[in-house]
Amino acid sequence: MTLPPLFPSPFPLEEYEARLLALRGVMAESRMDLLIVNQHEHMDYFCGYAPTAAMYQAVLVPLEGEPVAVVRELDASAFSESSWLTSYAAFGDDENPVKVAADTIRARGYGASVIGVERDSYFLTVNRALEFESLLPEARFVDFASVMWELRQVKSPLEIACLRVAAEICDRAAAAGFEIAKPGVNEREVFVAMTSEAWRSGADNAQVAVMASGPRSGILHAPLAGRTLAEGDILHVEPVPFFRGYTSRMMRPKSIGTPTDEQMRTAETMVAIQDEQFPAMKPGADAKEVDRIVREGMLSARVRDSYTNVTGYTLGLKHPPRTTDFTRVFRASSDWKLQENQVFHMYTWAAGMAFSETIVVTPEGGKRLTGMERKLFY
Repeated sequence: MTLPPLFPSPFPLEEYEARLLALRGVMAESRMDLLIVNQHEHMDYFCGYAPTAAMYQAVLVPLEGEPVAVVRELDASAFSESSWLTSYAAFGDDENPVKVAADTIRARGYGASVIGVERDSYFLTVNRALEFESLLPEARFVDFASVMWELRQVKSPLEIACLRVAAEICDRAAAAGFEIAKPGVNEREVFVAMTSEAWRSGADNAQVAVMASGPRSGILHAPLAGRTLAEGDILHVEPVPFFRGYTSRMMRPKSIGTPTDEQMRTAETMVAIQDEQFPAMKPGADAKEVDRIVREGMLSARVRDSYTNVTGYTLGLKHPPRTTDFTRVFRASSDWKLQENQVFHMYTWAAGMAFSETIVVTPEGGKRLTGMERKLFY
């Protein structure tokens, strides 16, 4: 295996304790006694365990004392291996996990308490929320939506180290794909090369890239197909590797054969416009002003007739099914300011070609974690 030379250390207990302290500060301000955490990113962020979505699982965080997890018995060993928590209630597959969670809440003395719930969680369905309310009729449920997404915005040094490894995997995967991308080669062979390199380099997710070519190269979220590459095609690749749950991303185009002069000019224009945007990404900068550089730049250069998509969004700890984190996005109406050590996927596209980078906000401006040369390859 050719792993990156400097893998960061696993997160220490002190980091989890600091995260929990910040979370409890918000809980105290909201006057809640207990929080039900079930969005997988948040379970991982605060306790180090991310379950599968086959059955409902959660972490119960009291205002004081150690949190307790409610886990599928089948996953108990995985929980014990990955989490710093020692307390959990396990349920069998013939049990109702919501009822087990409610019973655990009641057994620990919180049956008539103020309980926070993530109403924006992918895993707290309407039915599950109603079931909690019927099983705990004396409790008062309050909304805790968006809070934990916000708490995770500014990354710690170890989080940035994980994102840096993921960014290095992006570079390696794209280079491996481009190396074999020639006329007569099937897209899937390119995808295999990218995936194999990503896994060798430390990626821990299954689908590590998005790829499209020819007439489909402008479909940024295209499903994997099976075209044979031909002269004149543009190959679009976007490695999306995860390392310890943290994802970096990068987009690059390759011309199969010699590109046209117009394609070269368009690619150079896009790169130049983004190169103006990144230095503006300093702490305190207005997001809409950062967005404006690319949005207006692309329209003024006439490489796009309209610009309806965002120009960047949050990166960090990520788990399916939510593949993109739009807690913070760059658009013309954005009304927020950048903070040091936020990390974003900044992108633009036109004429079937896309360029993007993983960017960390620093006092000197946005710095790339992805390092591949910024050009139309051929």
